[in-house]
Amino acid sequence: MPINLKRVYEEPAESDGYRILVDRLWPRGLAKEDIELDEWLKQIAPSDRLRKAFHNDVITWGEFRNRYLADLEQHRDELRRLVEIAQKGRLTLVFGARDSEHNNAVVVKQYLQMLGAG
Repeated sequence: MPINLKRVYEEPAESDGYRILVDRLWPRGLAKEDIELDEWLKQIAPSDRLRKAFHNDVITWGEFRNRYLADLEQHRDELRRLVEIAQKGRLTLVFGARDSEHNNAVVVKQYLQMLGAG
C-alpha cells in the first residue's frame, strides 16, 4: 500500500487509514479533539535546531533532507513498525507545513520507502 501525506488542516477521510502526526510541535490553531489521529510521533520529527535552520533558510532543502535522513537512523526500530502498518493497510503521515513538497513528512515517507514500505 502506498503511504499517503496529508496536511493536518485537511479534512480526514476514511481512506486515510492509520493517521500519524509526524511534527514535533502541535499544529497552530487546532485543539487535540479537532484532529483525528491514531498516533503522534513527535520523537521522529526533526530536532528544533534542524527545523529552525531549514525554516530560516540557513540550510537548503537538500541539506535538510540529508541531515534528517541521517537522524532518522536513530529511530529505525520505530520506523520499521510504521513499515509494517503500511504493508498491512493505508498509512497517512500528517503534517502542518504549508509547503507540501518540502517538509519532514516527505522525508519520513522516503525513509519508510527505503525500508520497504509503499
